Amino acid sequence: MKNSAISERKNQSISRGVGMTTQIYADRAENSEIWDVEGRRYIDFSSGIAVVNTGHRHPKVIEAVKAQLDRFTHTCHQVVPYESYVRLAERLNGMLPGKFDKKTIFVTTGAEAVENAIKIARNATGRPAVIAFAGGFHGRTFMGMALTGKVVPYKVGFGAMPADVFHAPFPVALHGISVADSLAALDRLFKADVDPARVAAIIVEPVQGEGGFYEAPREFMTALRKICDQHGMLLIADEVQTGFARTGKMFAMDHHEVAPDITTMAKSLAGGFPLAAVTGRAEIMDAPNPGGLGGTYGGSPIGVAAAHAVLDVIEEEKLCDRANTLGNRLKQRLQSIRDDTPEIVDIRGPGFMNAVEFNEVKKGQPSAEIANAVRLKALDRGLILLTCGVYGNVIRFLAPITIQDGVMNEALDILESSIREVRAT
Repeated sequence: MKNSAISERKNQSISRGVGMTTQIYADRAENSEIWDVEGRRYIDFSSGIAVVNTGHRHPKVIEAVKAQLDRFTHTCHQVVPYESYVRLAERLNGMLPGKFDKKTIFVTTGAEAVENAIKIARNATGRPAVIAFAGGFHGRTFMGMALTGKVVPYKVGFGAMPADVFHAPFPVALHGISVADSLAALDRLFKADVDPARVAAIIVEPVQGEGGFYEAPREFMTALRKICDQHGMLLIADEVQTGFARTGKMFAMDHHEVAPDITTMAKSLAGGFPLAAVTGRAEIMDAPNPGGLGGTYGGSPIGVAAAHAVLDVIEEEKLCDRANTLGNRLKQRLQSIRDDTPEIVDIRGPGFMNAVEFNEVKKGQPSAEIANAVRLKALDRGLILLTCGVYGNVIRFLAPITIQDGVMNEALDILESSIREVRAT
């Protein structure tokens, strides 16, 4: 079986709207490695976009899923509930930042978690409006698209977005937007476009994912908390990509001295099985009437079993510490390359949620061409990378936190040789 033959079949059978980063078709995977249908091995620095922080097929996750399969696969928690759902909610309630009572619901995807967070916020506050940030990504559903601060490719051609969604600039010093600039823009928004008394919530990624791996400064998050408290708004932290040890702490908001009212989670929560969650202040989460929240597959017993194992692995293998160690190694290697590679304008990211940004030197402008060329060179050498950013000029690194030291060294060598070859040409 050939990748090219499957790709031709894909072109004939699958909507082109489903974009694909590579044209390699997976046959099997283990921890940080993937083998395609032609038998070629790749090092996975994408983790299915931050889904397998605990690696492909972690033995404890697989064991937990197999044990659940032998008991039952689906009852719909809203019809015949199960204790494992309750216990997982208890665990998340105890882990999320904030010294207040919390409650949780489980759904299936990150976008669904965001949708429900907005529903809950509107219901609890009796207000309709929501504020999000430029460069943010919150999903491909209609509310997710409306909240997302990037037009191409997410909003093009899909018609009118839901109303009462407003955007403010996210502070990115590299692109000339300071914390003061962002806060001033929020103030202008309240004066020109929306009465703060109509705003139910402000939603923010503690580290922007698709937007370019820009970390929210601590002073910015503190200011958002103050604004929300002043005007009776809720602060929603979108931790779909940042959660579960990726940033060197269990959640990215653990880096800040403020707690959100609601947190959305998905991706690595269940180590490759579909599961998402919304956790928040108990009184806020209880605002909707019974039946207002939920979904047929929400809190799948398979995903819940996997999630319990993921949380155990993060604790037992000290993956928060491991993320910091790996991220430091990666950033040190990138810094050594940067010393004679002026195209690299920034290296950043907490824990093992890291990125490198490229500019075209002569024009001093963001260069998606360089980033994509590095990605393709690395892919040719067997390393899977992802690009991101509003300008497409950022390479983001999302390898499993369980990656073996030898494989990590191999990946860093491939990355360095790819960057140097692109620069030479």
